[in-house]
Amino acid sequence: VQLQASGGGLAQAGGSLTLSCTMSGRSLRNYHLAWFRQAPGQERDFVAAANRGGGNTLYADSVKGRFTISREDAKNTVYLRMNSLNPEDTAVYYCAADSGVDYFASSRRDEYDYWGQGTQVTVSS
Repeated sequence: VQLQASGGGLAQAGGSLTLSCTMSGRSLRNYHLAWFRQAPGQERDFVAAANRGGGNTLYADSVKGRFTISREDAKNTVYLRMNSLNPEDTAVYYCAADSGVDYFASSRRDEYDYWGQGTQVTVSS
């Protein structure tokens, strides 16, 4: 299984970006999916998750109401729409997939089996 993230870049405060992550080697529909982010010198933190089937989503408090995770299983792709960006959102963003059997997706990093390579998001003030 490989995950390829894209869509990062430079945005101004208040702007928007959409990240994409495409899975190859397996069908995305069999996995819970999540986005994490890591700022310089910081740990990798949970951002958002969508469970298998997409009926349930979970967000970190810091992004709730601003970011939206969605999945398009037919395209083997998960997205993260980021609105109202601020400089504190600057980080490398990673997508991840969890093959676990639970109904709900997890916010725990160690639950995820597969990781993308990361895409840089930089927000200027």
